[in-house]
Amino acid sequence: MTTKEIAALCERYLVPTYVRLPLALVKGKGVKVWDVHQREYLDFFSSWGVSNLGHSHPVVVNAIREQARKILHIPNNYYNHLQMKLAREISKHSFGGKVFFCNSGAEANEAAIKFARKYGKGERYEIISMYRSFHGRTLATLTLTAQEKYHLGYYPLPEGFRYVPFNDIEAVKRAISKKTVAVLLELIQGEGGVNVASPEYVKELRRLCSEKDILLIFDEVQTGIGRTGKLFCYQHYDIEPDILLLAKGLGGGVPIGAMVVRAEISDVFSAHSHASTFGGNPLVCKAGLAVFKAIRKEKLLRNAKEMGDYLREKLERMRERYPFIKEVRGKGLMWGVELSIKGEEVVRECLERGLLLNCTQEKVLRLMPPLVIKKKEIDKGIGILEKVLSKKAKEIGEG
Repeated sequence: MTTKEIAALCERYLVPTYVRLPLALVKGKGVKVWDVHQREYLDFFSSWGVSNLGHSHPVVVNAIREQARKILHIPNNYYNHLQMKLAREISKHSFGGKVFFCNSGAEANEAAIKFARKYGKGERYEIISMYRSFHGRTLATLTLTAQEKYHLGYYPLPEGFRYVPFNDIEAVKRAISKKTVAVLLELIQGEGGVNVASPEYVKELRRLCSEKDILLIFDEVQTGIGRTGKLFCYQHYDIEPDILLLAKGLGGGVPIGAMVVRAEISDVFSAHSHASTFGGNPLVCKAGLAVFKAIRKEKLLRNAKEMGDYLREKLERMRERYPFIKEVRGKGLMWGVELSIKGEEVVRECLERGLLLNCTQEKVLRLMPPLVIKKKEIDKGIGILEKVLSKKAKEIGEG
């Protein structure tokens, strides 16, 4: 089948909830993917961070193959030893918390909303989130997401959510009331434009929440599992949250989500408080264990830091050459390049030349290559981006 034929089937049989680029991928290995016409691309997007280890990582593939021969699913009213092992792995590498498994980042955020309301005992239920955040597509999580474009058409929205500007501690203080039970944020806002929380802001948030018995919740659905050069982004800030939310990279390509709760408060949830039919089934937990194994065995946290520094240097040099690049920001292998021109055309032209990246907030190019990337692949990808930006510079008279 051709890309056009696949696109026609998509239009005929799928609800039109996505804007799709003209690309039909059929194979992936490491940083490379191939389309239905066997054309090769460099993937600097990693599916919003799902493919943190690259595509078809052999450790993950072998783990899935091995588990598929044994048992695919166990209901959560029986014990599942793989679920316990993955929970232990997450707990010992974070802050010793207890884990609830689900299937996605939205479900992890939904679990946190419910947990926070239970913690508030019916008296406190408001959650403060940040403008330009993104936390999911369920009715509660899109309300938690402080971007009006995601709210349109879904009114009336659930109550109990307040929004403040990102990186503004005084705004948080003003928003806190007797009803406030939690502050929930991404340490790097992905969909919001790759905006990075400052160390002073995060430390003051921790102090403020501790002082007022307010839960501090970090949504690390996109930043977790090595993306920023540490296993979890909060580890850059020398503080710990009360709740940590994970998904995307945790499964190496299969759907999994997790809410990690500080052990001292974990009994807020008890039997029948919350559930997920497929949450933490044997297949996804085996894959998750393989992800931790590969990160440890291949020293991918070190690689993410070293290659992230190398990529940042390349992007900064590019910024010096092109006046329409306003700012480069990020950590590890999660970078945003803010332009003063529309970014979607840049994404499409990079696609045509064999490089996959993403644009968010209309003018921010988002680069999130897999943790396994090497210098020669960064050089090749940046070379493609350089050609596209050079062409744009000539078109607008800046080259």
